[in-house]
Amino acid sequence: MNPFAAYPVATLLTMLAVVLIEVLWLRTGVFRSAQYWVAMAIMFAFQVPVDGWLTKLSDPIVMYNPETTLGLRFPWDIPIEDFGFGFAMLTLTIIVWKALGRRRSATEPGARQRATEPGARQRGSRTER
Repeated sequence: MNPFAAYPVATLLTMLAVVLIEVLWLRTGVFRSAQYWVAMAIMFAFQVPVDGWLTKLSDPIVMYNPETTLGLRFPWDIPIEDFGFGFAMLTLTIIVWKALGRRRSATEPGARQRATEPGARQRGSRTER
């Protein structure tokens, strides 16, 4: 078990980078959102059986070099680092999506004024003013 192996180091750096992107730069507030945590639970619920099947030591489809991982596998022989990358990939996708949506809303002509008008029509709504 080498804590300085490539996979755990890359996992920790990736997780740290994504958290810093959210906290210091994009500030979308996803970590305070119940929807985000539900999305994480759904992702992990699917990751466990799929990743467990792919990495099971009895008949692996995906094999890891033991010298590049911590050697901790849980549950069903899943390298613990895989969960860090799952967290980083889903979190980065959500924060970029939210940031781009916020930017798009801010750059649409009159978007702020229309959104605050009484009886303003919401995008996709069938109600007219």
